[in-house]
Amino acid sequence: MPTQFSSARLSIMLMLPTLTGCNMVVMSPSGDIAAQQRDLIVISTILMLIIIVPVICLTLYFAWHYRQSNKAAKYDPEWHHSTGLEVVIWSAPLAIIIALGAITWVSTHKLDPYRPLDRIDAARRVTSEVKPLNVEVVALDWKWLFFYPDYGIATVNELAAPVDVPINFKITASSVMNSFYVPALAGMIYAMPGMQTKLHAVINKAGEYQGLSSNYSGDGFSHMRFKFHGLNQAGFDEWIAQAKQSGTMLNRDAYLKLEKPSIKEPVRYYASVENGLYDAVLNMCVRAGQICMKDMMHMDMMGGAGVDSHGNRAKLEHDNRHTEGGGISGEAASGATFPETGNPSRSKEPAEGIEDRQEEPEAMNHDMHKMH
Repeated sequence: MPTQFSSARLSIMLMLPTLTGCNMVVMSPSGDIAAQQRDLIVISTILMLIIIVPVICLTLYFAWHYRQSNKAAKYDPEWHHSTGLEVVIWSAPLAIIIALGAITWVSTHKLDPYRPLDRIDAARRVTSEVKPLNVEVVALDWKWLFFYPDYGIATVNELAAPVDVPINFKITASSVMNSFYVPALAGMIYAMPGMQTKLHAVINKAGEYQGLSSNYSGDGFSHMRFKFHGLNQAGFDEWIAQAKQSGTMLNRDAYLKLEKPSIKEPVRYYASVENGLYDAVLNMCVRAGQICMKDMMHMDMMGGAGVDSHGNRAKLEHDNRHTEGGGISGEAASGATFPETGNPSRSKEPAEGIEDRQEEPEAMNHDMHKMH
């Protein structure tokens, strides 16, 4: 027995050094928004423990006090009600729920990711003299693209920002939904194709932090990570200068090549960016000949394109990677699937077991020009 005890204690002591590498970044963040979210977690947990801890303690106490061998415990099989006990049982949880509801209501509005920052940290407010940093984020398969419109550069899988400067993120995606997340900076925000989400945050300590996608998006999801650098102003200016010197031009052709799925993409810098590229990515009209989402929505608002609708069909195909021929780009789809009928997608052949009836569609082909 002593030998087994000594071996167990030795094993525990050998495991302790491995725990020194643990970094509870969510509970020890470096950005003010993430710190406020951490405080919300702590306060909510404490409020709930006010109920949970006494219940657990009383459960253990009752089990011990009213055990069969304790003859001194009062036994009253006719007891069925206590007004005082009912008041305590119901009023305490009700008070906790009201407190949690009030905190949730206030924090939901205060920490709204679309809400511009009103403070740098608990001691400093945002003044009109402070100029925020604008960053446009695009989630690709499976990498991150960052535009810096104020500086005319772009980067892949690397993000940087000066310390104590508000950051205004605009976030979108090229194909499937992802989630932009820097645990040390702020909470996760979804990135969706054809849509734009926003996030306002600030980093208060210099350092290198981990960024990732927290929403599963396919084969390369686990490697969809990037480095976020919190730098002083001089270091940030030097980082911008390095990107301008070592980077290349990011135009539409370069973006379409970058957009193709890839895993473990290295860090890249682009010294200049074609005007309107992020807006084209957001509106899913980077490829030549595509109709932008905003123009499509305008058509819908005006009642459609009328007789030009058939001609616009190809221009409205935005995500063609899973269709035969790749749509406008003409590229074969790497992940194309086939219907259960056995025929390829968009095949001109009829489905197996279904008669080819060409007459009926022709008979039902109404002349739109003759209809009222």
